[in-house]
Amino acid sequence: MLYTIYELLFWLQPEATSSGGGGDAGGGEAVAPSGGCATQAGLLLVMMLVFYFLLIRPQQKRQKEQDQMLKALRKGTVVRTTGGIRGEIFSIDEREVVLLVADRVKINVLRANVAGAEPTPEERAQAERTRAEKKKDDGKKSKDDADEDEGDEDEGDEDKGKDDE
Repeated sequence: MLYTIYELLFWLQPEATSSGGGGDAGGGEAVAPSGGCATQAGLLLVMMLVFYFLLIRPQQKRQKEQDQMLKALRKGTVVRTTGGIRGEIFSIDEREVVLLVADRVKINVLRANVAGAEPTPEERAQAERTRAEKKKDDGKKSKDDADEDEGDEDEGDEDKGKDDE
């Protein structure tokens, strides 16, 4: 991939001129660059678009999701911090969250350090059921594919028998 990009960049470069130094005494005629400025501007525009769609836009999307998650935090929600501490929100304000991490053990953390809400036991059970069903379906598909392959081989054996006669 990098080689392809290199070829593209090489192809977009203007051709070198052979003016033979600094003056007209070199014997060669001066060749005007053809589209050099427009080509470089186009290349710069393409690079900016690539940076936007591969780096900037996904980061903005993640930041927006994080902000929405932080706004949706409520008292009683079980969360995990960026440091890995799991606790239930005891109280919350604009800047800080007080987490209840054990009986009568509360800690204050900045709201921005909340990594996300932990799934409830019901959500966890639903995810497990979905995962188990998907595994079961994948197993059936693999077995069906294997049965079809065996059936194809049997048909091939019948064809061989016909050829021998």
